[in-house]
Amino acid sequence: MAETSERGTGEVVGEPRKASWRYIGPGIVVAATGVGAGDLVATLIAGSKFGYTLMWAAVVGCLVKISLAEAAGRWHLATGRTLFDGWRSLGAWTSVYFGIYVVIWGFVYGATAMSSTALPLAALFPDFPGGLKAFAVIAGLLGLTLVWFNRYAGFEKLMTVLIGIKFLIVVYVAIRVAPDLPAALAGMVPVLPDGSFFYTLGLIGGVGGTITMAAYGYWINAKGWTDTSWMKMMRLDNRVAYLTTGVFVVAMLIVGAELLHSSHIALASGDKGLVELGTVLEDRFGVFTAKLFLVGFCATSFSALVGVWHGVSLLFADFYERVQRARKGESENPVAEVAEGRREKSWPFRAYMLWLTFPPIGLLWLDQPFGLVIAYGVLGAFFMPFLALTLIWLLNSDRTPKQWRNGLLSNGMLAAAGLLFIALCVQQVRELPW
Repeated sequence: MAETSERGTGEVVGEPRKASWRYIGPGIVVAATGVGAGDLVATLIAGSKFGYTLMWAAVVGCLVKISLAEAAGRWHLATGRTLFDGWRSLGAWTSVYFGIYVVIWGFVYGATAMSSTALPLAALFPDFPGGLKAFAVIAGLLGLTLVWFNRYAGFEKLMTVLIGIKFLIVVYVAIRVAPDLPAALAGMVPVLPDGSFFYTLGLIGGVGGTITMAAYGYWINAKGWTDTSWMKMMRLDNRVAYLTTGVFVVAMLIVGAELLHSSHIALASGDKGLVELGTVLEDRFGVFTAKLFLVGFCATSFSALVGVWHGVSLLFADFYERVQRARKGESENPVAEVAEGRREKSWPFRAYMLWLTFPPIGLLWLDQPFGLVIAYGVLGAFFMPFLALTLIWLLNSDRTPKQWRNGLLSNGMLAAAGLLFIALCVQQVRELPW
């Protein structure tokens, strides 16, 4: 370990470490978690409607996510403070918003993640007793068990396996449908076909852009990266994360363009669209390819479930500890506590995992209450603008050591991300079933 010392406003000085592929890990976790079944079907539908025309938007989206995740990771490493610690410094309003958001979001997301994992399993094993609901409960309990009894190192290995499965399968399917490479390259030229504006914004901002981006800083700390000596490594790790995400997005655009757009086939907008795609693949390429795709769909959904059970529980545990200690006037070193695994052993971490698992099981038997749908949609729509704009605030203030504050490029990318997510927020709120 490099020798480090603290100086000034929390700047941690250490001997820079060489960026090495063998240390990559948190980026794999964020890529595995950030791209769920909903992201894949949204990308698939964009390809089915507009062919290769929006390929450029997938690339721009990856650049936006790289800038956001880099900013979150830089805050953790440059200041020795967690992201929620930074939010707290902006005022108590951040705690009020995040506290309400994380409770409602977790309740609805838990049911959504379990159902999404269950859909391909029910298609693969249609005669399983209990069907979809039984698979959903099993998925939730399995995710809870895997995170409860593992620390970060074991969790990272599991996520590496899951992302390997879905990466290979999605790329295989994209190759199987025989992509039109000249058309794909032509799609790198920015154009907006009629009716594509919000599909384009969604493709840029939606795929891989969730609360798990805020969890990235916690995962790099859990990996043991706690000071600026890891800055180069974090940046390499982050680029790998969104290069991987970009491959997923491009692969699904290819499938949508070649398999659906050219045949004028329309899919359902929800996760059931991926099950329908399995049927299309079976008709075109046989049972093996269809079943393989359903396995990839299951790995995609389950990796998002497990990632949220771990990453958002870390966020919640830090939120709870910071609020409690602030009331008592106690100080702490939150980054060190995450790195030592103390957050993963804490009761708030485990309590939030239980919240993600057991109360949402009831929603599997009920339609989501109208008011809950509205609250979930509004709070969720505001999270990504909240993340982008607070990162600009934190990384341009004296809360961040001068050496690690935003430059022109970082500010430009984060400002663009903020405007993008505000536009998506307005559109999402308008589309809610008021």
